[in-house]
Amino acid sequence: MVKYLPVYPYSILLFARSSYIITIVFMLMTAAVLAEICSALPLSGSIYIWAAESAGPKYARFFGFIVAWWSCTAWMTFTASNCQTTANYIVSQMAVWEVDFPGGVGNDNIKWRALIWAISEGLLILSVAINYLPPRMYSGIFKFGIAIMMLDFFLCVIWLPIGVSKTYGFRSAKDVFTMTYNGTGASPGWNWILSFLFTAGTLTGFDASGHIAEETKNASITAARGILTSAIATGILGFITAILFLFCTPDLDTVFALDAPQPFVQIYALALGKGGSIFMTIIAVVGLIMNTSVAIVASSRLVFAVARDGVLPLSGWIGRVTSDGQPKNAVTVIYVFGAVILCTILPSQVAFTSLVSAGAIPTIAAYGLIPLLRFTMTPNHFQSSHFRLGRFAKPFYVCAVLFNGLVFSVMISPFFFPVEAESFNFACVIFGSVTIFGILSWYFTPEEKWLSRQQVMQALHAADQPEVTRD
Repeated sequence: MVKYLPVYPYSILLFARSSYIITIVFMLMTAAVLAEICSALPLSGSIYIWAAESAGPKYARFFGFIVAWWSCTAWMTFTASNCQTTANYIVSQMAVWEVDFPGGVGNDNIKWRALIWAISEGLLILSVAINYLPPRMYSGIFKFGIAIMMLDFFLCVIWLPIGVSKTYGFRSAKDVFTMTYNGTGASPGWNWILSFLFTAGTLTGFDASGHIAEETKNASITAARGILTSAIATGILGFITAILFLFCTPDLDTVFALDAPQPFVQIYALALGKGGSIFMTIIAVVGLIMNTSVAIVASSRLVFAVARDGVLPLSGWIGRVTSDGQPKNAVTVIYVFGAVILCTILPSQVAFTSLVSAGAIPTIAAYGLIPLLRFTMTPNHFQSSHFRLGRFAKPFYVCAVLFNGLVFSVMISPFFFPVEAESFNFACVIFGSVTIFGILSWYFTPEEKWLSRQQVMQALHAADQPEVTRD
């Protein structure tokens, strides 16, 4: 869903009309590549195992360690980012009701940052607490979360347009499909390229079903199908939502005058009234909490799997499970990591934004690396997959590499020009640091401790045997 992501500059949203279609096509190719290998290797932790096995016996450990660090960073950072996004929805109601805040509303006010931090930490505790509930309740929680998100979606496509038609009115089709605005200071061409920040950011995380494959029945089919259906559903619903918001957004002068941390809340107020804005905010907040709790399920399984293999510090404790098989210690690690990241809001909002903005980069890097390794190292392996690409395999690998490489370059690019100290994108520095940690872990961890050549060969052999049943 588009609205569950940070709001990028409006100029980027305007350009997202064409780039969204491009993103859907190439991200579906990426999802197909991941589904192919997921079906052959349905294991918890998934994506770093896929990278390791895709590299073949010689380079498996090297790429496995790097992607393990990339993935853990991405998923654990997402938890903190989602909590802050949820907090922004809540505090934006203050702008709707014109509540005076001591020192003013803005990131230059330490009291305001403290409020955002406190609410975010509370939301993180709530989202983590849901993961401590008995496993039998997870299915109900997941279904409830899906129901809330779909309710939000249908309210946006039905109620919001009705409200807009009765208030400030729709934008014209000419504005929606032809209007452009350069708010980044970049050249027109690169300003369009920057729109992939919005579109690719929406279509990431579809590998989540692979992280819980060991807890999924008939995982070689179900988990892989989950990757594809997640990418398809997110792409279609996200595109519909983006076009809808372009029609329902007020004129540019009004948009740029909105001063709430989450402008959608004020747009709801303009279209639906203050009462409608409160209702839509509650739905969005509940949906985001459910979204975060589900993300913690996926990320905790990833961290558990990495720790079980001995890659992380304190792996012996993190890799333990409870009597009912739940990785509660890994959930605790997710909480501690998220809580620490949220603390960076207090000294500097820029520091927090830099950290969380780098969260999607490792995921995109892994999305591009795996098809590259499949194309160059193991093009004829994983014959047991129920989702084999056949003659489309190599074209899909190449397209996935090129597209995710483009998105990666956009994500480490400056977002505003000219580049100044305040607007410098530290994502490249953070990504580079995480990669170095991964390389150091690979160098200092003995081969017999994790992913020995023999283990890689055994996994590749099993993945190439169509008759082997692993579920």
